[in-house]
Amino acid sequence: MLAPVTHILPLTTIQRERLLPVRGLVQARLGQRVSATDVVAEGRWAREHTLVDVARKLGVSSAAADRLIRLKIGDDVPANALIAASGGMFPREVRAPREGRVLAVGGGQILFEIGEVNVQVRAGMPGVVTQIVPERGVQIQTAGALIQGVWGNGRIEMGLMINLMDSPEMVLETGRLDMSLRGSVLLAGHCPNAETLQAAAELPVRGLILSSMHPAAIATALQMRYPILVTDGFGRLPMNASAYRLLSTNAKRDVTVNAELFDRYSGARPEAIIPLPITQEPPIAEDLAAFESGQVVRLRAEPRRGAIASIVKIHTGLQTLPSGLRAPCADVRLEGGELALVPLANLEVVG
Repeated sequence: MLAPVTHILPLTTIQRERLLPVRGLVQARLGQRVSATDVVAEGRWAREHTLVDVARKLGVSSAAADRLIRLKIGDDVPANALIAASGGMFPREVRAPREGRVLAVGGGQILFEIGEVNVQVRAGMPGVVTQIVPERGVQIQTAGALIQGVWGNGRIEMGLMINLMDSPEMVLETGRLDMSLRGSVLLAGHCPNAETLQAAAELPVRGLILSSMHPAAIATALQMRYPILVTDGFGRLPMNASAYRLLSTNAKRDVTVNAELFDRYSGARPEAIIPLPITQEPPIAEDLAAFESGQVVRLRAEPRRGAIASIVKIHTGLQTLPSGLRAPCADVRLEGGELALVPLANLEVVG
């Protein structure tokens, strides 16, 4: 059975594709060294589309409307511009409803792209461009520590990481924030409210790495201009032991926080990357793994959600759980030494 993998690795080779959602211009070049916030590709993307049925508006056939249409694919059209006109004793006109660009013409209809915006793709991590994807983006590679989380607010930034946590259960209070932390990325535990996020913005900080966050603070977090990475979830959760050890031992190093939104289809996850010097290239972090005895795993469901354990034994067939349900299961040993029977669906590999 394939297992979901959360990477919490002290040293690995990290490869990431950064691609536009539409065709555009790739601004980086092969072999170029980039920082996390560098723009590597740029394009134009229409936020909405409008279909104008010229044939119906003129009261003619589709073929006749196609002959009367005065636009072609790619034309930029101002609002109220003349699209087509019919002759005769009672001439009719069709005008553009809004400013836009012609995406398609045919069948007596015109499809417009409306509300075009500029889309930029940033590198998301420091590294070297190892591949160019024509008109779409790049692949970037670097080496360092990698810590993946469960939620991000869609921002990217880098800076010196300052550790405010004295334990995995630490709660970030507003009083802990002062001007000495200005311009830093803070390793900061649980965030209890939106006021704490706003206080961090006023310093300002360059990022927050949190163990957990109160759900009521999500709307404010999405409005913040600095990245917010949540490692373990919502509610009052301690930071998992693996992430806490790795992050706290790398305090006072530069860290890139790419708090991109989780996307199960592309595999994108919010993550923190700590670039490290290497003498030889470490192995590449794999995104898929099969469950095996001895693996370090994290529990994904109550009552031990977020706990780190190791797999002792994977059972063959289905096991009966206390709830009466039957499912594929494994015996895992928690960090405190306790042995527990856990469904494989409630485990993810950490590594």
